Amino acid sequence: MSGESSTVPEVPTDPQPAADPMPPAAEHDPSEGSASAGDAPASEERLRQLEAELAALQAEHESLKGQYMRIAADFDNFRKRQSRDQEDQKLQITCSTVAEILPVVDNFERARQQLNPQHEEAQALHGSYLALYRQLVDVLKQLGVASMRVEGEPFDPNLHEAVLREPSEDHPEDVVIGELQRGYHINGRVLRHALVKVSMGPGPGGQAAEPEAGGEQNG
Repeated sequence: MSGESSTVPEVPTDPQPAADPMPPAAEHDPSEGSASAGDAPASEERLRQLEAELAALQAEHESLKGQYMRIAADFDNFRKRQSRDQEDQKLQITCSTVAEILPVVDNFERARQQLNPQHEEAQALHGSYLALYRQLVDVLKQLGVASMRVEGEPFDPNLHEAVLREPSEDHPEDVVIGELQRGYHINGRVLRHALVKVSMGPGPGGQAAEPEAGGEQNG
């Protein structure tokens, strides 16, 4: 046992870690440059397409705006025309109704001019009649009816209807010198022409004598 040599066991040592190998350098792909260069024309083409779409939308917007403006103008004209037609129809109905009442007004006028009450009872009756006549005239005024004043005015066939023509020393030719039936208008429209007598001017022997220039001479 003593003659045997003793051996010391070897302690294993940790092996050194192997160094990480360097990553391989990235290889340059020659196709990438050509791809980037090919994207530029595609982007320009897309931009032109978007600009064309924008121009088309703007044109459509202007077209629709024009249509809207025309429709709005047509509707406004339609509304005004409807309102005007309604006013004209209302005026025509009023004219037709008032025209039926005017003969009654004429009779009131004639009676007012002819009646001359003397007694108290007759005067009271006449007062009631005048009140009724004024009420009728007020209603006509509220409807826009007004009578024409024609005497001394130049004859106008748009307002007057000549029934008689006679010579006149006081008025020149074509001047109204008498009213035979009163005319009326309503809101500027002739409701009934006035029946009038028109002057023909001085007659054949109606020249007025002119005064002598020198007057009378003495002796």
